[in-house]
Amino acid sequence: MKSVVHRIPLTRARINLGQVVRRARVNREYFILEKDGIPVAGIMNVDDLEDYLKLQDPGVKKQIEKRISSRRGARSGQISG
Repeated sequence: MKSVVHRIPLTRARINLGQVVRRARVNREYFILEKDGIPVAGIMNVDDLEDYLKLQDPGVKKQIEKRISSRRGARSGQISG
C-alpha cells in the first residue's frame, strides 16, 4: 500500500478532526497540519508512530512495550499497577 501524505490547514483539521483521525487509523494516511502555510504538527496511525519512536529512542521502546503488556493484561481481566 502506498503511503499518502496530506498537507492541510490547522483550522480545517480542527473542523474535521474525527474524519482526519479515522483516515489516519483506518487508511494509514499521514497528515501534516499547517498554520499560515508552515508545518506545525502531524497526525498518523498510532502503530506507525510507535514503530518510529522505537527506532529513535530505546527508552521509549521500553515504555511502549510496557504499555502494550499492561493493555493486554487488562483485556484478559488482569489488573496492572
